[in-house]
Amino acid sequence: MNVAKEWMMLVVATVAMCAGATQPNQCPATSPDGICTNIPYADRAGCELDLYIPQRVSNFPVVVWFHGGGLTGGKRNFIPLVSKEIAQVAVGYRLLGKGAKAGVDCIEDAAAAVAWTMKNISRYGGNVKRVYVSGMSAGGYLTMMVGMDPKYLAAHGINISELAGLIPISGQATKHFNVRKFAGDTDPQFLPKIDGLAPLAHVSAEIPPILSVCGQPPFEWKCRSEENRLLIASCVALGHKKANFVELDYCNHGRAYVAGLPYIELFIFGKLSFPQNAR
Repeated sequence: MNVAKEWMMLVVATVAMCAGATQPNQCPATSPDGICTNIPYADRAGCELDLYIPQRVSNFPVVVWFHGGGLTGGKRNFIPLVSKEIAQVAVGYRLLGKGAKAGVDCIEDAAAAVAWTMKNISRYGGNVKRVYVSGMSAGGYLTMMVGMDPKYLAAHGINISELAGLIPISGQATKHFNVRKFAGDTDPQFLPKIDGLAPLAHVSAEIPPILSVCGQPPFEWKCRSEENRLLIASCVALGHKKANFVELDYCNHGRAYVAGLPYIELFIFGKLSFPQNAR
């Protein structure tokens, strides 16, 4: 066999191998229950997501879910929704002190995961116009920062108006206490700080539809419900037509997670009704 023929066979074999290989940031195959795990969404350690895809349906809505843990702990997880016709994107992100040096690193990871979803979910049968973002506690903070400060998604060529909605559960609306801590802020934890890393700094009539869900004082974390009320009231005062707040009776921070999850489905399926000015 001459050298030219050997070279041609090598090229053909290489092309065939590449054609059968999984492309970056794609799920090679889902399990029979529609789950695919460990999908990288950014070229950084810790930036992986798990994907649940509804079976035998198409054009389904999607919720991108950010776990809680103070931005220093926790791990990605699927949430126990009743409906099996909502896709879930369970996001892992760099944690402060464990890969993330500053709060903005966590936010940028969250934005990259949302961008991955917007750019890829249609190939799995999802509706890119029905992508919702939600999270608990620190995940609620990330939900608001990604969905309210336009610059993070703009870095991926996406406008926040393309999101179908935001459902933060017990997220901090002022600057997150651990974002402050890792920036060297030694002021008291409950001294409110509002700057570019606080969702309250980005209230607007132009953000996506938002439903803020919190536990009830005095059981919920101090100030958590009150600052979320302020965030929603400010959006409404600025002209937002789809900004609402739900306070969960007798729920502390942990119980707000369990009691808050049904509101994700109610919000996605348009089953909530709020009297005018009763926010």
